[in-house]
Amino acid sequence: MTGARFLEPGAHQGTVFGAQPPHRMPPAVSTIPRGAFGPSLPPPAIWPPLDFALGAVACCVACVFTNPLEVVKTRLQLQGELRSRGSYQRHYRGVLQALWLVGRNDGLRGLQKGLSVGLIYQGVMNGVRLGSYSYCEALGVTSYHGGSLLSGAGAGALGAFIASPAYLVKTHLQAQTVKTIAVGHQHSHVGVSDAFATIYRREGLVGLWRGVNGAVPRVMVGSATQLATFSSAKDWVSRSQRFSPDSWLTALVAAAISGVAVAVAMTPFDVISTRLYNQPVDEAHRGRLYGGFLDCMLKVCQAEGLLGLYKGMGPVFLRLAPHTVLSMLFWDLMRQQAMKKSQSNRSSRSYSNKMIK
Repeated sequence: MTGARFLEPGAHQGTVFGAQPPHRMPPAVSTIPRGAFGPSLPPPAIWPPLDFALGAVACCVACVFTNPLEVVKTRLQLQGELRSRGSYQRHYRGVLQALWLVGRNDGLRGLQKGLSVGLIYQGVMNGVRLGSYSYCEALGVTSYHGGSLLSGAGAGALGAFIASPAYLVKTHLQAQTVKTIAVGHQHSHVGVSDAFATIYRREGLVGLWRGVNGAVPRVMVGSATQLATFSSAKDWVSRSQRFSPDSWLTALVAAAISGVAVAVAMTPFDVISTRLYNQPVDEAHRGRLYGGFLDCMLKVCQAEGLLGLYKGMGPVFLRLAPHTVLSMLFWDLMRQQAMKKSQSNRSSRSYSNKMIK
């Protein structure tokens, strides 16, 4: 099968994420591979730079709404670090109580701690992640067995690595609070620029990527789950003919299904990633608490039990589910609009050329 290629703006475009173009004649002998979760054809992707930008914008918009839950999630995941249940004071007892506690002690601005650097992270990581996945889609990689999972994991790993310094600073800032409700190590940064400068002066350029060994598995799992389940769910909803393939309701239902899957699969990796990013370092710039991903996982299980890996599951779900719904919905809708505009421009140019002739 010849993979779909990228087309410049104005070239003919199809629908996104599995909806089939109309009036397509089936081949005499089907050579189309089945997708990871059923048969599908790789849809043509839009112009790569535009697709990267749309992915970044979609996730940044979602981040503005879900950042308070990210703050609460970080605090819950650091609470009782490497201590057995019942041996520490629980400042945060649930999502709503934690939101109220943060707002009371840190003010309304405290609920949006780390938002600016969070937007940088979302823009860079998801621009690379969603754009790379779209590129794999256009090449037809996602149409093979396991193609969606592998493409999503690879795209997520690349995005997580590039954007890791922003996530490091975001975690530090969101963990910071007044002494009475502090959990985990407190880095005491003045702001985003100060955090970057302090880490660079103390640990060098490599220090800005400390904790990336936890971030890459985290985003690989989350990205593979999100993108594969979203694509498959959207195909399934489209084939069920409950909604129009181009309807925003189709994207919404698919994103909701994807959000549940992401929250379940990603929480243990999210806990480990938060711990690795926030841990203090010694004079040799090594982590004082954990030696790496596996060491962190084993220590958490030994000290806090298996459920320690699911700390903050409530805000993780409440944050990931709407974030997935909003980001994937915005991305899907913006891509559809971009494709419709490209088709319109192409039709206009074609008509003009005919008139000239």
